[in-house]
Amino acid sequence: MGTTKIASLAETVVEPVVRAQPTGAGDAPVVSAQALAEALDPQLVARLAARARTQGVSLLGRDGLLQQLTKRFLEAALEAEMDEHLGYGKHEAAGRNGANSRNGKRGKTLLTEVGPVGIEVPRDRDGSFAPQVVAKRQRRFGGIDDLVISLTAKGLTTGEVAAHLHEVYGAEVSRDHISTITDRVLDTMGDWQNRPLDAVYPVVFIDCIHVKIRDGQVANRPIYVALAVTCDGGKDILGLWAGDGGEGCGTPTRSEWLIGAAA
Repeated sequence: MGTTKIASLAETVVEPVVRAQPTGAGDAPVVSAQALAEALDPQLVARLAARARTQGVSLLGRDGLLQQLTKRFLEAALEAEMDEHLGYGKHEAAGRNGANSRNGKRGKTLLTEVGPVGIEVPRDRDGSFAPQVVAKRQRRFGGIDDLVISLTAKGLTTGEVAAHLHEVYGAEVSRDHISTITDRVLDTMGDWQNRPLDAVYPVVFIDCIHVKIRDGQVANRPIYVALAVTCDGGKDILGLWAGDGGEGCGTPTRSEWLIGAAA
């Protein structure tokens, strides 16, 4: 399936939506992603889906239509950020002979939940443009980090996670890159372990859940949870402990399995 055909279909639905976005002074109203999606013309979306089906264009997966839609929306958002950064729109007379101006584009590939997406990022002459929707040096977009952490938590090795991302999303992610993502969670966990606790908790609940843990091999292990109610009515997780499954229903007996901080 050629990229040109997919891009042509994407043009059908994206361009009218981008042009329809209002501009003007004042703060923009806060809207949800669902509200924005509902602003799309249902008949237009139906025609796009019908064309994709009749022309054999995949909606999902590698080289799918969603990849092209993601590309166009991201590039439109980047161009809007550049307009705001420079203070004038593309091709406007206000930008002629100005102190700063557009200086072409640079390509980069983002790893997204719909697969690798190649985008063109606009540049300015003095290099002061710092986009927010896709930050400089950012290579992952959306919930990829959450996906990697979820797969790792289910007991997959770094090699198995890399193979899954390649098979499902067509993305080449090294084992070292996956380890870097999971290591960030360990850093956050350390901060959580060392956080200060309240002096008094009126109520403390002790519960247990079973999850799969890799310790040489993947096995179901009990995770003990201490959930406290704070004096102002909030909730706080005091700690999590992994047992070996042989200690019965009591509290954890092996302190080396301590994951969270306990009062």
